[in-house]
Amino acid sequence: MFPMVTRVMDYGQQTVRVARYIGQSFMITLSHANRLPVTIQYPYEKLITSERFRGRIHFEFDKCIACEVCVRVCPMDLPVVDWELETNIRKKRLLNYSIDFGICIFCGNCVEYCPTNCLSMTEEYELSTYDRHELNYNQIALGRLPMSVIDDYTIRTILNSPKIKKKKK
Repeated sequence: MFPMVTRVMDYGQQTVRVARYIGQSFMITLSHANRLPVTIQYPYEKLITSERFRGRIHFEFDKCIACEVCVRVCPMDLPVVDWELETNIRKKRLLNYSIDFGICIFCGNCVEYCPTNCLSMTEEYELSTYDRHELNYNQIALGRLPMSVIDDYTIRTILNSPKIKKKKK
């Protein structure tokens, strides 16, 4: 008779434990019920990126001195710098500059170590294409400034930072 009593007591303890777990999960479900949704409707709503976001690289052709520091510090040896030496003034003249964003890891080393600040990171993150070869940007494509998310009137922007609040008038 003693083993039967212990089995009934164990069964009762397990039943109480299961009821407690179900109650806890139900309380968690109820606490999530009155929260606002986190999902954004992407093509129509976009997040404003943080100020240190590393997006597509912007290149200013006139500032570049063809020193190739960006190539040396890049872990992928990615930027392709074509230049020629002008012997009469003993300076390098930049002919072509290109970066393949299909391989780029957006580490920002090229921007950080550029001595003339001709490279900068933009907030552009929509680089997807159907053809991988379209991700090879030359100096003309790199020189194009992206449209700011804030300036696009067709898109509702959503702030991802709780610190920035709109002022009410």
